[in-house]
Amino acid sequence: MASSAPEPAAVEAATTSDDQQSDGSKLRTFLGILKRFIGVSDLASVRFSLPSQLLEPTPNLEYWNYIDAPNAFVVIGTSDEPLGRMLEVVRFWLTKDLKYIKGRPCKPYNSVLGEFFRCNWETEDNAPRIETTGLSEAVSKRSLGSIKAPKSDKSSSSVSLTVPQHGTSTPESKRVRISYLTEQTSHHPPVSAFHVSCPEKGVSARGFDQITAKFTGTSVKVLPGEHNMGIFITLDKRDGEEYQLTHPAAHLGGLLRGSLSVSVSEMAYITCPRTKIKVILHYVEEGWLGRSTNKIDGVVFKYDPENDDKTRVQDVPEADVLARLHGPWKEKVMFTLGPKPFKSVPPEDQHVIIDIGPLNVAPKVLPPDDKQAPNESLHFWSGVTNAIHAKQFSKATNIKLELEEAQREKARQREKDGVPFKPVFFEHVIGNGGKPSLTDKGREVLDRAQRGEWDLEGII
Repeated sequence: MASSAPEPAAVEAATTSDDQQSDGSKLRTFLGILKRFIGVSDLASVRFSLPSQLLEPTPNLEYWNYIDAPNAFVVIGTSDEPLGRMLEVVRFWLTKDLKYIKGRPCKPYNSVLGEFFRCNWETEDNAPRIETTGLSEAVSKRSLGSIKAPKSDKSSSSVSLTVPQHGTSTPESKRVRISYLTEQTSHHPPVSAFHVSCPEKGVSARGFDQITAKFTGTSVKVLPGEHNMGIFITLDKRDGEEYQLTHPAAHLGGLLRGSLSVSVSEMAYITCPRTKIKVILHYVEEGWLGRSTNKIDGVVFKYDPENDDKTRVQDVPEADVLARLHGPWKEKVMFTLGPKPFKSVPPEDQHVIIDIGPLNVAPKVLPPDDKQAPNESLHFWSGVTNAIHAKQFSKATNIKLELEEAQREKARQREKDGVPFKPVFFEHVIGNGGKPSLTDKGREVLDRAQRGEWDLEGII
C-alpha cells in the first residue's frame, strides 16, 4: 500500500524497539494498527503513523512509478496501424506492476509537500513490433487452408510480441533514454504529479497519483482517488494521439496468513478518442470455488468517443470487436485478432503479448548525491534510510518524526501568512482533467536529464 499523507506521532510509538522483527511479526504489528481503522472510509486521508520497522527504506515518489519495463514504454507508437499502437499501449500497461509481481508489497515513506524525485532509465529499443495487418493476413490464409497450422498447445503461440528482459541487447537494438519527474503537489488530499518523457521516440506520459484505501478486516482495498484520472500517454509522432489508461481496484491481502500479496479486480479502461479504439480489461480476481485466478479477460473494439457507454466486455457488439485478450496477468497474456471468443480460436492464432516470467524491474539512473536538492526524495529521507539499513529503528523513528514535524510547522506558517503552496515543477496542484502541465522549471529539469545533466543551478 502506498500513501502520501504525512504521519504524526499518534501511532508511531507502537513499536520503536531496535530488535529485528521477522516478516510475520511485522505483519502482526501492521494488522494490529490497521484494526484501529476498521470502518474508516479512506485510510489515505487519515494521518496515522507506522513504526520504522514496518517501512520499506524507499521514498514513496521513487517507488510509485509505472516504468518497470522501460523498453515496453519507448516502443509505444511504433506501429503504423491504430490497432497495433493500441496493443503496444496494452503491452506497456501489463508491465507496469512488475514490482508487485516480482517483489513483495511494501509501505514506503509518505511524501511531504514539495518533495520531488527525478531519474532516468537507459533502455533498449528491442521490443517486437506489433503489425496487426500481417497477423490478420496469416490468420485469413490459415482459415482458407492455404497454410497448414503448426501443432501447438494452449500455452504457446506462433507469434510472440512480448518485451525482452531489460538489459538484453541485440546487434540491432539501440539505447534510448527516458526521463522522469514527480512532485508532491498537495497534502489535503495527498496528491503527486508526474511526467515521463522520451523525446527521441516522441512518447510521453503524465498524470496525478492519488489513492483511497479502506481496511475491510482481512485486506486493504485501494482505489484511485478523485484526482487520479489515470495515466495519459501522448504520441507526438502520431499527431498527438492521446491514450487514457484508468486504474482498477487493487487489494493488499495475506494479512491474516502472514504473507502479503497484491491482487486486482474490477475494470481498467484504455481509450484513444482520435483512433476511436477502446480497451476493456476485466480483472478476474477469483474463479470457481473462490480460487484466485489473477486473470484478465479483455476486448479491443471500435467505439464512439461521443457516446462511450460500453463498460463491460459482454456489452461490446461482436461487429465492433478488433481483438481479444486473455490470461493470467502475473504470468502470460495472449491476444487474438477478430471477434471470435478466445476459446474458439486455434492455438496457432493466439499470440503472446506479454510473458512476465523472464522479466524483472529495470534499474533507475539516479542523480549523484552532491547534485540533489534538500527536498529531493533520496536526500530528504537519507537519514531515515541509513538508520533502517543499520537496523537502528529508534533512531530512524526519531529522524522521521523530526522531518514530519518540520513539515507541519511549515504548513502552520503558510496558513498564518496566508500564502498557499505552489508546486515548483508543475502548473497544477490538482485538476486540469487529471493532466498536470510542466512549468518552465519542470521542462528544464527534464531537458537537462535527457542530456544526462543533473545540475539544478538556476532552477531552484
